Amino acid sequence: MSSHSLNLSLHPSTPTKGLPVRMDIELGIDATLLIAPSLELQLIANGKLVAQSDSSAGGAWAGWLPRGRWQFSATFAEAGRADQVLVRLHAGHGIHRTVVGEQLLSIAAAGEQWSTASWGLRAGEGSPTIESLSWKQGHENWFFRHFDHAASVMGSYMLGDSPLLQGRVLDMGCGDGISDLGLFLRHQPELMIGVDPFRGYERLLEVCAENHLPIDALPNGLSFQDADGNHLPFADDSFDVVLSWGSVEHIAGGYKQALREVKRVLRPDGLFFVHPGLYYSNYGHHLGEFSSEPFFHLTMEEEALKKMVLDTPPSYIDRAGEFSTPAQYWQWYKELNPITVSNFEAELRALDFDFYRAAVRTEDLIEYQPRLQKYPIQDLATLELYLSCYNRKQGRPNGYLQRSPTSE
Repeated sequence: MSSHSLNLSLHPSTPTKGLPVRMDIELGIDATLLIAPSLELQLIANGKLVAQSDSSAGGAWAGWLPRGRWQFSATFAEAGRADQVLVRLHAGHGIHRTVVGEQLLSIAAAGEQWSTASWGLRAGEGSPTIESLSWKQGHENWFFRHFDHAASVMGSYMLGDSPLLQGRVLDMGCGDGISDLGLFLRHQPELMIGVDPFRGYERLLEVCAENHLPIDALPNGLSFQDADGNHLPFADDSFDVVLSWGSVEHIAGGYKQALREVKRVLRPDGLFFVHPGLYYSNYGHHLGEFSSEPFFHLTMEEEALKKMVLDTPPSYIDRAGEFSTPAQYWQWYKELNPITVSNFEAELRALDFDFYRAAVRTEDLIEYQPRLQKYPIQDLATLELYLSCYNRKQGRPNGYLQRSPTSE
């Protein structure tokens, strides 16, 4: 993340009292990408700081920028007195955020005071447009929902940027691996392994290229394996953190053995994050390509539902280039585990997991019809469940881990 270049030009070159002052900064990135880059300007007069401004706070926030040339601009409506400007480039996430470059230049500003700067950001020649990057497109973009959103939800929102994320991390059911890459680049763990029997991660580099992330090979320390969650090929206490985003509901034949495997490979007082699909929720069917009717998997007879899925051309949701057949969708639907919040909580407690953080997203309103009457309100109303918990193994005292995530 440290390969970059900085070039600064001012307009006008000699700021004039009463006229706006624009400072144009060209950022050249020679590395694969910079996470959350921001530029800080410090205006200095006679060796003293007289004003400062930051691009992220001033309207030019960037989630990440790939290799290329990028044009930042800071416009001050009024200029004060200054003889130097220090430009600092910050990048990274959490404890990895640091100053990765700076440049000191001479200027000649003799006004009365500096106003608040407004910032702009645009792509330089040969770089992808800002609008084409995932963090600018938001939740409509599959890559954003995994590389930006899921990675941030797991690492920061639910695991609190724990130092354990710098250790050894396992993702059980990693899918296409996009979330793993996003988390790896932000938290820089010693080792991160994603496992999934469907091997969707084999397209990861291709998907990255399609989304303007120029990765030619996986970073050292990040790898993927074809493995089943019911039989994780790792020794006891191998990992500091285990992740599972939208995978346990898909484990054919049930997921309780997979939870026992998580407990086995997760070290004492390690952290487990899990985001299970909730079968009775409005999205629990995983058949959104076939209908948008609320709770249709609970209100339709099974034969009618099967006919709809097999006979209806799917309206494919953005899944980073994955196009499955209706027959595959039906098979996956029939294999779904009917997870509910209350049962899942009880199962984790029975395995001696102590909860660290929990979050739910719920329906605003449920319009009942006769076939919905038999289902508990909580099961219908809870759209999503996010949990993180500590692994309390027998013979170990309850209490938060105090030692380094890489110590023995």
